[in-house]
Amino acid sequence: MNASKKSSTARASFSSKKDPRNIALNATILVLILVVGYLSYSLLARSTFSPPVDPGKAGVVPGEVIQLDVLNGCGASGAATSFTAYLRARGFDVVEIKNYKTFDVEESMVIDRVGNLKNAEKVAYALGVKKQNIVQQLNQDYYVDVSVVIGKDHSSLKPSQ
Repeated sequence: MNASKKSSTARASFSSKKDPRNIALNATILVLILVVGYLSYSLLARSTFSPPVDPGKAGVVPGEVIQLDVLNGCGASGAATSFTAYLRARGFDVVEIKNYKTFDVEESMVIDRVGNLKNAEKVAYALGVKKQNIVQQLNQDYYVDVSVVIGKDHSSLKPSQ
């Protein structure tokens, strides 16, 4: 009986001790679960809540370059920079960022500068600008295909969502 008491006491004291290897493995498993959870959430959020504009659907053909400038017409700090990043991520070549002549533009507009309305429509679609806000102002002094003027409605457009 004395031997059985010793073995049960030994088991109890052994099971109450924490093995550092088990703690490290449990911590590693917890970190991996958190990483997988974060990546799953990111994938779900990107594909469901704010899906990227499909370049093929927007009409941007690989190898085709649409050069444009982004003009801040709303006065919101950083609006042109966020629109530029959004457009560049979708294959557009933003060559200039600057302020528009005024900061009182109510609705954003896309301006065709070279007589190719298709390019202006592609940019407008990518941004979520209404078709009636596509304007044609041909100017041979401009070296861009399209100009984007950001209006006070910028928070309702795709780059701000």
